[in-house]
Amino acid sequence: MNKAELVSAIAKRADVPASTVDSVLAGLQEELVDAITRGEKVAVSGLITVERTQRSARTGRNPQTGESIDIPAANTVKVTAGSNLKKAASSVPV
Repeated sequence: MNKAELVSAIAKRADVPASTVDSVLAGLQEELVDAITRGEKVAVSGLITVERTQRSARTGRNPQTGESIDIPAANTVKVTAGSNLKKAASSVPV
């Protein structure tokens, strides 16, 4: 499902205009980016948790040449599924 499909589905389910849903999603995106920039954790109970984490420096290998390379430390984003998403995923047969 892409963004346009998501906007359309939410608009239909909530019985609101698609433009309103699009604005809300844009606001959510901006707020998530701002919170991650500030180092804050964002949690929507039962749905999702998003937080900034640090990855330490390490040594890796170039798979083509086998040469060792130094990979610098970096900030990254960790996204964790909430209990409702986990329950939905586990209820689908494999």
